[in-house]
Parts: sequence; structure tokens; C-alpha cells
Amino acid sequence: QVQLVESGGGLEQPGGSLRLSCAASGTIFSIYYMGWYRQAPGKQRELVADISNGGSTNYADSVKGRFTISRDSAKKNVYLQMNSLKPEDTAVYFCNAKSWDSGFIANFWGQGTQVTVSS
Repeated sequence: QVQLVESGGGLEQPGGSLRLSCAASGTIFSIYYMGWYRQAPGKQRELVADISNGGSTNYADSVKGRFTISRDSAKKNVYLQMNSLKPEDTAVYFCNAKSWDSGFIANFWGQGTQVTVSS
């Protein structure tokens, strides 16, 4: 089982920066995928960025060039560096992990952290 805890959200002005962190615990050796999703008021949850077990990354078009996903060498933490923030980035950001164990796939979510971009 995997547990995920997000942190680092808050209020920033347009053009500012925030760094989100996701700490994973439990059977982290079974994780093959981690990503950041966000859900704005009245909107569906959407993928922001993700990173595979091999280190490959991809980003939503809306954040390319502004956000960077990364992880530490132990794969216990994944980060989302958010630069040049825009009001439309306002959302609850969720950490996601996919795990494979004993022939079953599992999807894990953190509790979410609020990001508000406003002047």
C-alpha cells in the first residue's frame, strides 16, 4: 500500500512561483508512475505532469515551459516546480501514484493541496 501526502500549496501572485512536494510512503518499490493532477472549481480533474519509473516526463500543453516535474533518487518524493503562475492555474493539486503488485494495479491519491493565483 502507498500513502501520499502533498504540501507546498498556497497563494501566489500572477507571475510568481510555487514548489509542490509529494511524499510517498509504504510499498514505494511497487510504484511505476507518479503524476500531478489538478481540479479547478467546476472542472474535471486533469493531468498536469507525470513521470514514469524510467524518468520520462510529459506535461499538459497549458503548463509546458512553466512547470517542471521531478523526483528524488530514492523515489520517495516527487515535486512540481511551478513558475510564471497564472490565475487559471488556481486549483487543488493532487499527487497520484500507480502501483503494480501481485497481478493487480492500484491507483493512489494524496489529499490535495490548494494553489491560488490571484493579484
